[in-house]
Amino acid sequence: MSARTENELEAGANGSIQVVEFVLGDETFAIDLFEVREVVEYTRISALPNSPSYIKGIIDLRGEITTIIDLKARLNIIGSSRAEEESRIIVLDENITKKKVGIMVDDVLSVSTFEMSHVDQTGAVDSDDDSCILGIIKKKAQGKDRDATDLVIWIDIKQLLGEMLSE
Repeated sequence: MSARTENELEAGANGSIQVVEFVLGDETFAIDLFEVREVVEYTRISALPNSPSYIKGIIDLRGEITTIIDLKARLNIIGSSRAEEESRIIVLDENITKKKVGIMVDDVLSVSTFEMSHVDQTGAVDSDDDSCILGIIKKKAQGKDRDATDLVIWIDIKQLLGEMLSE
C-alpha cells in the first residue's frame, strides 16, 4: 500500500489530521505529525562532497549522525530573506526512514489539527502518482476578515524523499 493511500485511509478513518506546519520561502506547508520525531534549532551543518544539491549535509544530533535535506532546494522554492541560522530542523521519525534524516525549513509554526472537510484533495493537487502533495488545507486566517483563509500545502514527505529514505 502506498504512503499516500495509508495517509488518506488514516485521515479518513479519523475525520481529522494532525500536522506540523512550517514555512518555506513565503508559503506554509505541513507534514503529518506522526512522521516527526522532534524539531531542533539550527546547528552547524557539515557539507557532504559530491552529494545532490538538496542534501545540505550532516549534523551530530546527540551522538547520532543525521542527514539534513534542504527542503527548499528539493522543492525548487526560491529562498527567503531569513538568515540560515534562524532555520529549524524537523527530524523525521525513524518509522518512515531507514537512516536519521532531518529537513531544514525556514520556521516551524505549530502543531495543528484539521477536519478533513477543510482539506481539498482534488483542486490544486496533481493526480500524478508521483505527486508529493496530499492536499491543500484551508485554514481560517487569524486576525483577518472572518471569511479569509490561508492555504497550507500538505505534503507527503515519504513520497517526496522516496528512494533516499529507503537506502
